[in-house]
Amino acid sequence: MPREKRLHPGSDWLELRTTPADWKAADPALLATMLGQLHLIRAFEETVLDLAGAGLVHGPAHSSIGQEGGAVGSIVGLSSSDGVNGSHRGHHQFLAKALGHVAPEGLDPAHLVNDAVQDVLRRTLAEILGLAQGYCRGRGGSMHLQWHEAGALGTNAIVGGGVPMGAGNAWAQKKSGTTDLTVSYFGDGAVNIGSVLESMNLAAAWQVPLCFFIENNLYAVSTNVSEVTAEPRLSARALGFNIPAWRVDGMDPLAVHLAMEKASEHMRAGRGPAVIEAEVYRFFHQNGPYPGSAFGYRPKEEEAAWRERDPLVRVGREMKTLGLIDDAGLASVRQQAQDAVRLAADALTEPDPDGKPGVKRIRPDLWPDPSFVDVGIRGDLSEIADARTLEESEFTGATTKGKFVDAVSAVMDRRMAEDDRIVVMGEDVHRLKGGTNGATKGLSEKYPDRVLGTPISENAFVGLGGGMALDGRYRPVVEFMYPDFMWVAADQVFNQIGKARHMFGGDNPVPLVLRTKIAMGSGYGSQHLMDPAGIFATSPGWRIMAASTPFDYIGLMNLALAIQDPVLIIEHVDLYAESGLIPDDLDFTIPFGTAAIRREGSDVTVISYLSMVGESAKAIEETGIDAELIDLRFLDRASVDWDTIGASIQKTNSVLIVEQGAQGTSYGSWLADEIQRRFFDYLDQPVQRVTGSEASPSISKVLERAAIAKSEEVVAGLERIRAGFGKGA
Repeated sequence: MPREKRLHPGSDWLELRTTPADWKAADPALLATMLGQLHLIRAFEETVLDLAGAGLVHGPAHSSIGQEGGAVGSIVGLSSSDGVNGSHRGHHQFLAKALGHVAPEGLDPAHLVNDAVQDVLRRTLAEILGLAQGYCRGRGGSMHLQWHEAGALGTNAIVGGGVPMGAGNAWAQKKSGTTDLTVSYFGDGAVNIGSVLESMNLAAAWQVPLCFFIENNLYAVSTNVSEVTAEPRLSARALGFNIPAWRVDGMDPLAVHLAMEKASEHMRAGRGPAVIEAEVYRFFHQNGPYPGSAFGYRPKEEEAAWRERDPLVRVGREMKTLGLIDDAGLASVRQQAQDAVRLAADALTEPDPDGKPGVKRIRPDLWPDPSFVDVGIRGDLSEIADARTLEESEFTGATTKGKFVDAVSAVMDRRMAEDDRIVVMGEDVHRLKGGTNGATKGLSEKYPDRVLGTPISENAFVGLGGGMALDGRYRPVVEFMYPDFMWVAADQVFNQIGKARHMFGGDNPVPLVLRTKIAMGSGYGSQHLMDPAGIFATSPGWRIMAASTPFDYIGLMNLALAIQDPVLIIEHVDLYAESGLIPDDLDFTIPFGTAAIRREGSDVTVISYLSMVGESAKAIEETGIDAELIDLRFLDRASVDWDTIGASIQKTNSVLIVEQGAQGTSYGSWLADEIQRRFFDYLDQPVQRVTGSEASPSISKVLERAAIAKSEEVVAGLERIRAGFGKGA
């Protein structure tokens, strides 16, 4: 018989419950503050439901009524420099953090509301109503509440989507030498989400001070937690990652506070993350003013039993027992909270002149101006107004002939030496003498604490990079080994990083660089060889840069590391080994938003990028057509050089767009549409395109070649253009 030995988890897993002695020992000022916050949040949520019932909340109203104890108990002991983020049901967390920020000395139940507290209520309600006076200028609404000054990093409509961002904020706190921490709130539904579990692993491996706070309210919409997991004690997830965990009664705010104190001690001491599971209960359905029993998925008896454990009632009862307040005092707190929220609502609404008596409407002058709709998708680039710009044709300094990939590592080395905010992360970037292609050669030896080899978990590490960028103290440079891996992290790339600035009001910089390489022709098959340009170009928020020469790469990377937007830098393995001039001077930028004319001509405008610039040049020479060849360099729709393209089209009256990859994710499809709408009057024939096939490249060398475009396909495209000469005149 084999011998068996019982194994034990590496970290503690504890259940915490309060005793009468704990309540007696609690600071009366702490209890008073918790009581005040609980009542303000409850009155606020009741008003939101009333406004939603009156049709004044556009979109969902995810009430946190019943769950306030978890938020108040966990946040009341935090400082403004501690961060919190949360999920779609996050009003209570946001308000607890904001109230703690404006009333750092606590709340007095006898005088609950001052001007600062009133302003928090008004601005939060304005945001939920979608008004310009909200914290995010009405763009965030109920599910995207952010106030960086208060340490409220932003709630999130994607289940589990904010957790990697929280990890990034916590990483920045630790790296900056603070003892601050971050709390990321999510529900029972999110504990089975990959981004949460990946982040637990990464936070534990890197020992970042992140508290994974699980609000276990038993139901993901209408599905009970027991239906979706064999371990309904959700804090057990921590054990697999060697993270200490506490399970606590979330209807008891003091118990939550004591658990957070223990978790905070662990995190602030530099010992890594913690998990807290608070058992809470939302008194209403997923969205709106009706209980779950109205929809048949919760028994009324269950709802009644949980209502008996209301956190507001619990704190009030314990304070009465201790002689800290009486019934009149409790009634006064309730009334003050209701009056304050009513005042906030009255400031934002007015009687509807076209409605029945008592019917209200949003005050028309408070709506955002419709012209604000696209403002803040990206920054205004004022940060590079004085940047030193240079083109290769103008450069007269010393140069060295070297490989393209040497320029990749050289410029990063230069910038990291000059700017200790830059942090490089990705799979294997710290090993193999510069990653799998040498693009980070020498960096880990020089900057060992800023070149971070990650687990194979793109969702976690790019999201962590996004959180670092939003924090603002660091500039992450994240590598995706292959662009296809973006699909694994699509939520973080597109829903989080790409939308963050605009969604939270348009002001927050998101200085992140995402590097990846196209490897068509390398035999890696359908799941490694895509060109991501077309996908990113149709997704808001991202800037896209692509260099075809080492000189341009240096200038573009310097730009990417200077601007305050997320930037995708696309590279190509075919270019890595090509030789070119690498200047000794590595401190210049390419003029922003300018294309390069690689060959002047008058017959046709050929537009391309990356390795296909060289393939196009070969094809032009082979056909003898007098083509003008434009290297885009800047690919996102806000940065394309329409002046250069337009001037060329007015001269040639024909266009051929050349790209290597598949038709379905084509970059040229949107570009062709835009060109035909902008320059239709100058075109003598339809815009022609060269792309790969519909299929993704296969492993077979023959089928892979058939799936991608090279110079032969460009020749065929040029011949189509030649055949059309004169037909549109």
